[in-house]
Amino acid sequence: MERGWGEAMQELIDRLKANAGINDEQAAKALETIKDFVKEKFPMLGGAVDNMFGSATAAADEPGM
Repeated sequence: MERGWGEAMQELIDRLKANAGINDEQAAKALETIKDFVKEKFPMLGGAVDNMFGSATAAADEPGM
């Protein structure tokens, strides 16, 4: 069964936090930096990147994440 983007993005945030030893705010900033980089280098992917990473940065901003 396929998971939703929200679950996958939260898993990415959790992995960033665990593997890099960073907090929620740092994980959100890392994802924002990656998102901006990909959009800059591959503008044709901008909409897809916004859709994919948008849920990740929103999830990182939620309390308790």
